[in-house]
Amino acid sequence: MGSGQVTDWQGKNVTVAGLGVSGVPAAKVLRGLGAKVTVVNDGDDARAREQAAELEALGVTVRLGDGATLPDGTELIVTAPGWKPDKPLFAAADAAGVPVWGDVELAWRLRKPGAAPWLAVTGTNGKTTTVQMLASILKAAGLRTAAVGNIGVSLLDAVLGEEEYDVLAVELSSYQLHWAPSLRAHSAAVLNLAPDHLDWHGSMEAYAKDKGRVYEGNRVACVYNVADKATEDLVREADVEEGCRAVGFTLGTPGPSQLGVVEGLLVDRAFVENRHKNAQELAEVSDVRPPAPHNIANALAAAALARAYGVPAGAVRDGLRAFTPDAHRIAHVADLDGVAYVDDSKATNTHAAGASLAAYESIVWIAGGLAKGATFDELVADSAKRLRGAVLIGRDRALIREALARHAPEVPVVDLDRTDTGAMLQAVQEAKRLARPGDTVLLAPACASMDMFANYNKRGDAFAQAVRELGA
Repeated sequence: MGSGQVTDWQGKNVTVAGLGVSGVPAAKVLRGLGAKVTVVNDGDDARAREQAAELEALGVTVRLGDGATLPDGTELIVTAPGWKPDKPLFAAADAAGVPVWGDVELAWRLRKPGAAPWLAVTGTNGKTTTVQMLASILKAAGLRTAAVGNIGVSLLDAVLGEEEYDVLAVELSSYQLHWAPSLRAHSAAVLNLAPDHLDWHGSMEAYAKDKGRVYEGNRVACVYNVADKATEDLVREADVEEGCRAVGFTLGTPGPSQLGVVEGLLVDRAFVENRHKNAQELAEVSDVRPPAPHNIANALAAAALARAYGVPAGAVRDGLRAFTPDAHRIAHVADLDGVAYVDDSKATNTHAAGASLAAYESIVWIAGGLAKGATFDELVADSAKRLRGAVLIGRDRALIREALARHAPEVPVVDLDRTDTGAMLQAVQEAKRLARPGDTVLLAPACASMDMFANYNKRGDAFAQAVRELGA
């Protein structure tokens, strides 16, 4: 099972690691191709048993409560992206010479001849928005496309389904890239790099290396962030096809081979004739919603990938205008007594929260939750001058409180010592008390939500509901 396409799956012994959102479809697809499939799963709860029964009816063997042992005769493991590389199952596979693929690798290998090329996006923050913007631009150019990968249509469905695509906009996480050794995109972007998921990767170096895999074998453009040197370093280290170019995006005036901003316009100096002298207007900054700095950066990255694929300038503008951001991403909830209330519950790490805080002048900040090993000194130091006050919730709020004491000692802080879901209403009430007309009350937690809420969506919903009750 080397690097080429696997054409004959009949009777191949494949172990699928993990049930979950990628494991179940992978097991079904492999079984449908004639493979002998065994699923191993750490958990043995009601949901797992329900999924196991569904798979067993199709002739799949399922072993619940034992994800550590390599089944006899395994020729390939297909793993859920969240399984850590240091799990005993993978050590056993390595010792036995058994390859390990992720769901993205499986999808890549199962593409039909002449399949749609992939425009790939990774980075610590902004992936989903950028991929959705990219898909919107590609559609505006009349191309058959979909936003796939971590979002939208599953990659397996996209490559195996009846629908034919011209090109795919693919969101890839560092986990997925780790397990996708043979992926080769048409063009790819790394939006930014900040410490995240270090508990999974083991180190920042390993995390960056996995992100950088997205550039391997690119044919036309490796898109990087001029403001984030680490992304440019990854381009330099990548082994790309002859003629592939490094293309930067910047919120400043672009140099040759860059996209950037000039007098309220998004402009392209990469995909134009005589790029040393010429620039092509793509859109107005006001075509980007919301026009916060980090979101303009997302739009430039999406535009760069679309232009790498040959999309005309007009389609960039039309696609950006047609794009509607997802809920809980800098979503304006209400204006009450001259104070704006903004939900950015999706800011689940310090990098995302920093981008959110940079979008407003005077902020009452609602933050806290599960820190995932993060530290908050840099975030607080960078944002201190914008903070009118802070209201802290969630399990790891003390880490933020201590950073505020060190770097913004004059900022009033309300520390809510409760983690029930009703804490959000109290947090919003306290934020209202601290706010003055012209301020923004911003939910940008810089933390994951699972200590108090099922997910960041539920956290954002609780914030919006609390704001509504405030204005009732």
